[in-house]
Amino acid sequence: MTYLAVPIAAADLEQAKTQIKAALQKGAEMLELRSDYLENLSPSLVEELIAETKRATRSLPVIVTCRDHRQGGAKQYQCLLRVDVLAAALKAGAEFIDFEYENFLDAQSQEKIRRALAESTKGRLILSAHNFESRFDDIRKLYQHIMTLHPAAIPKLVYKANHINDCFDAFDLLRRTGGDRIVFCMGEAGIISRIIAKKLGSLVTFASVDDKSATAEGQLTIEQFKKLYRYDAMNADTKLYGTIGSPVAHSLSPAIHNACFAKAKLNKLYLPLHVEGGKAEFEQFMNHVLGRSWLNFRGVSVTIPHKQNALEFVKAKGGFIEPLAERIGAVNTLLADENGALSAYNTDYIGAMEAIESKLPIAELKDLPVAIVGAGGAARAIVAGLCDAGAKITIYNRTIEKGQELAWQFGCDFAPLTALQNTNARLLVNCTSLGTYPDTNVTPVPKKCLKKGMVVFDVVYNPRETLLLKHAREKRLKRIDGLSMFINQAAAQFKLFTGKSADTKLMRRTVCRKA
Repeated sequence: MTYLAVPIAAADLEQAKTQIKAALQKGAEMLELRSDYLENLSPSLVEELIAETKRATRSLPVIVTCRDHRQGGAKQYQCLLRVDVLAAALKAGAEFIDFEYENFLDAQSQEKIRRALAESTKGRLILSAHNFESRFDDIRKLYQHIMTLHPAAIPKLVYKANHINDCFDAFDLLRRTGGDRIVFCMGEAGIISRIIAKKLGSLVTFASVDDKSATAEGQLTIEQFKKLYRYDAMNADTKLYGTIGSPVAHSLSPAIHNACFAKAKLNKLYLPLHVEGGKAEFEQFMNHVLGRSWLNFRGVSVTIPHKQNALEFVKAKGGFIEPLAERIGAVNTLLADENGALSAYNTDYIGAMEAIESKLPIAELKDLPVAIVGAGGAARAIVAGLCDAGAKITIYNRTIEKGQELAWQFGCDFAPLTALQNTNARLLVNCTSLGTYPDTNVTPVPKKCLKKGMVVFDVVYNPRETLLLKHAREKRLKRIDGLSMFINQAAAQFKLFTGKSADTKLMRRTVCRKA
């Protein structure tokens, strides 16, 4: 079993009671009493805290932690006091105490803790090691040292992931070991290790009551675990999906896909996969995933900046590429079967064209002057769709070589971004990510470029009304927001992921609640 544990980081008993009540209301499965946050710490104070906790929680297991300041503790309490606190916690009925592996090597501390454990009828020791900077040099060796020192211990190995690719050390250790152990990564890049800890059998994963009460970098809230990431439905057989990009923290894809997975009662989970860097980092991540069939990754959405990297990767692996994606030169959806064989698709094309046709009938697109801002993966799909409809396209891009290459491939015109003010376009499409939350006060298109009779389409969907669309509204122009394209392409992806039609109304409701 994996427990969803909530840290109680209170300065006094009254504050602790309030936090415990909130944790129970949210659905905590275990409480971690962070006694290093208490003012005027003493063994008797911790005994009183445990008594209050047991009265409130009845059967919920409790971890008592008094963390060394050098390993993330809130206050600089002396080691001997912290050992006395943990011994008192065992005597008071705590199910677990958490002590640092490095400090357990000290003979005096070790003797006191072993004696307290021997006198306890149910208490167990968690021996923890943290690295707040990077991966451990050899996490397997560290695990073995802990188990050799105290075979009855529960090893807790937590480190900062500076890139999502750092998480696979933690996944591999959980795969190769048995029994009770706690392993995950800190930081934004390590978020997925917290989410799938239950799938991989970590004894505990930690969650906060709300964003303000998080006690570690990358710690999610209970609500995010249970509502967004389907924690209660997760098990070892859960199939994984996700959105690969940089950034992805504010992507709404996990919300809509997980909502649809839940409605369809599918054992599937959709994750945010923050893959920083370029082609090399993307390929490393994909090779990590494909080389570990037991992770059960079956599909990913691909966004900025990896849509072309994904196409090249599938080509190199000899996978299937749908003809449309081949022609566009970018993919936004990858599938992997149980043997790791890949297939690649582009659902941006149909998503964008359906959004455009909601304001401009297909017949009006022939010979229509169009300005495309940007030359990335989304631009490639939209240019392909508009070319098929017979539009007259000019591509505007900051990087001249990239814009010229896209224009040449599709037989379009090109102009530098500085020439946008001279456009006579009837349809203007922003295909860049500028204006995406949280940087909502920027736009790649100056207001003076928006002219009478123009239809303005922004592929950015979060926020729904970008600064560009606000400017278009002020000029009373027709507008197409990115939400329509987002829902359309996501529905096509859902069909590829599941073989079932998506509930687009549910998708739209979910996005509107979140955006």
